[in-house]
Amino acid sequence: MSDQLPHHPASHYESGHLPRALGRLRELANNLWWSWKPEARRLFETIDPTLWRLTHHNPVKLLHELKPERLATLAEDPVFVRQYSAVLKAFDQYLTSQGTWVATQHPTLAGSVIAYFSAEFGLHNSLPIYSGGLGVLAGDHCKEASDLGLPLTGLGFMYPQGYFHQRITPDGWQEAEYLPFNPQESPICQAHTPQGEPCRVQVTLGTSIVSAIVWHVRVGRISLYLIDTDVPENEPRDRELSARLYGGDQDMRLRQEILLGIGGVRVFRALGLSPSAWHVNEGHSAFLTLERLREYVQAGRSHAEATEFVRQSTVFTTHTPVPAGHDVFPFYMVEHYFNGYWDQLGLTRDAFLQLGAHPDKPHEGFNMTVLAIRMAQHLNGVSREHGRVSRAMWRPIWPGLPDERIPIRSVTNGIHVPTWVAPELNHLYSKHLGPDWAERCDDPAVWHRVTDIPDGELWAVRQMLKRKLMSFIRERARSGWVHGRMTAQQVLASGTLLDPEALTIGFARRFATYKRATLVFSALERLKHLLQDRWRPVQIVFAGKAHPADEPGRQFIHEVYGFCRDHGLGGHIAFLEDYNMHMAKFLVQGVDVWLNTPRPPMEASGTSGQKAALNGVPNLSVLDGWWHEAYDGANGWAIPLAPELTDSHALDAHDAEHLYRILEADVIPLYYQRDRDDIPRGWVELVKDAIRTVAPRFSARRMVKEYTDLLYSPASSPPPSIW
Repeated sequence: MSDQLPHHPASHYESGHLPRALGRLRELANNLWWSWKPEARRLFETIDPTLWRLTHHNPVKLLHELKPERLATLAEDPVFVRQYSAVLKAFDQYLTSQGTWVATQHPTLAGSVIAYFSAEFGLHNSLPIYSGGLGVLAGDHCKEASDLGLPLTGLGFMYPQGYFHQRITPDGWQEAEYLPFNPQESPICQAHTPQGEPCRVQVTLGTSIVSAIVWHVRVGRISLYLIDTDVPENEPRDRELSARLYGGDQDMRLRQEILLGIGGVRVFRALGLSPSAWHVNEGHSAFLTLERLREYVQAGRSHAEATEFVRQSTVFTTHTPVPAGHDVFPFYMVEHYFNGYWDQLGLTRDAFLQLGAHPDKPHEGFNMTVLAIRMAQHLNGVSREHGRVSRAMWRPIWPGLPDERIPIRSVTNGIHVPTWVAPELNHLYSKHLGPDWAERCDDPAVWHRVTDIPDGELWAVRQMLKRKLMSFIRERARSGWVHGRMTAQQVLASGTLLDPEALTIGFARRFATYKRATLVFSALERLKHLLQDRWRPVQIVFAGKAHPADEPGRQFIHEVYGFCRDHGLGGHIAFLEDYNMHMAKFLVQGVDVWLNTPRPPMEASGTSGQKAALNGVPNLSVLDGWWHEAYDGANGWAIPLAPELTDSHALDAHDAEHLYRILEADVIPLYYQRDRDDIPRGWVELVKDAIRTVAPRFSARRMVKEYTDLLYSPASSPPPSIW
């Protein structure tokens, strides 16, 4: 595996053109470590604050567009050179540290590799290979693995066109735009084999042999490898195979998943890596188990032996509590692409297809989750409630076992705290919790000190973060107007008239119908009364995308956007188009309340509310997913469950009524109850409770430690190697 840095065509920041005093800026820009280190972010911002903002905080693009004269000036600036040297010192110490948590707690993992497969990775907006929660979780998992010293290596797709960009038409309909991103402006380079050759793999798909090149992304101490089929020797339809995330029809989706699973294993082999554990993050990559099975059988093992070896070292995480959310492919389609492959597994056609057949629905098709469950020994859901739902959902695979003995445990999702904490709160926490608070962010004792933060200081930071959000919203709308992308009504709908002093509720997530974005509009006159109250005004900010093929989800966006343009509600409700990680930070840091209204039990976990709570934004949510285990009666608000209601309309009416009651009786009065210093003491106390109880328990640090203790370490004694 090569340690070469990316080589780009001649540009302002080619290593030969960097001043000697700043010779490692490009290396720093091409390791995403900088993205969660405040001092490194400040360094790049100092280079050119305006360009930093215009490039959406992308240092590779910043250096690409920077004028050489500016670099020459900085190289002669002793203050900047000292800042640069301090960041490089911290960077080198981080990469070479021998005292990580894994090194001290799990020394047997030294020298091993944990393969982490995911269809998407949300690391930074400069690498748009994610669509939402699953990808952002995978990105946070990678960052925390790096911080803990876990020898994890990620595998996914390059997606030259990424996920779609969202544009809202003047009449409120979502349109999808696919814009290729420039690899020269992203922190990626071509991966190399141990022999120094460019890494390439081939996978047979039906009658085609598809070739792929492999890209390399550095994420602190760990590596992420991305498969890309856009190479000249492939047929046009195969070159498009990895072009878009979640694009195309079912045939395209199956071909992608074959490439991800089977091709992914071949990438590890080409790189000379032999993982001790293989983590299948959701069912998209479950075919990796078949390729590993094939390797063992071809090396002379019996099918039964090979299956046991694969199962012992496979971890499978399911994220979907909705049956329709699991990939199921027609048997004829799977048979077409795997014809002849089952022979290499020592199986007949029928036995092969049975690997993905649901016991209760044997003719439904080839179920990727069923395959993953059968081929993995270590199984988990992503919250306690989701673990319970998953055990009930997949009970038929273990006939006769009571639910409590079904071997699906739970590891509740968490967030990478350094990525999501606001810089202003980072400073406040460093002052009051201790300078090393981030390294101990999963320790509840650290967060007890939140109660010692003076109310005035915390309230001032919260107000500052809301002003930052409002400035962000107005600047986006102004830019849209100036560049002719927005009409006057769209500018209104985008939030230009929002009040920085008003209680601001945030709702930002994928616009799937079960998330019920329109629940808050169930009683319009009641809502108008809340929004238009002169003395205690309320406003709501929406953001999120619907999958281009999800017509009901697009309809929900259209409905919300209609309310944003309504003169009775406009100015109090806004919809921000093209939701991404960059925007998400402003929202989870800047609103006052985080609203979440999924129809239970369809929320597996969710993490946006965890990011909000970390930043002092309490949750108002249905008791589902992670909030089911987080809510304690004093750290936010909960819409009570109504298990006796089986009719969706009755359930929606019940939840809407409780939502309004909570807003009217609890949230709004508490926010506006101020003392003579104009500080809402009761609100600040609740904010502190939200931070203190959520931050340690729902951090990625706690999550990755649990994966290591419970799932990776048992698998760290690898089965017999064939390499």
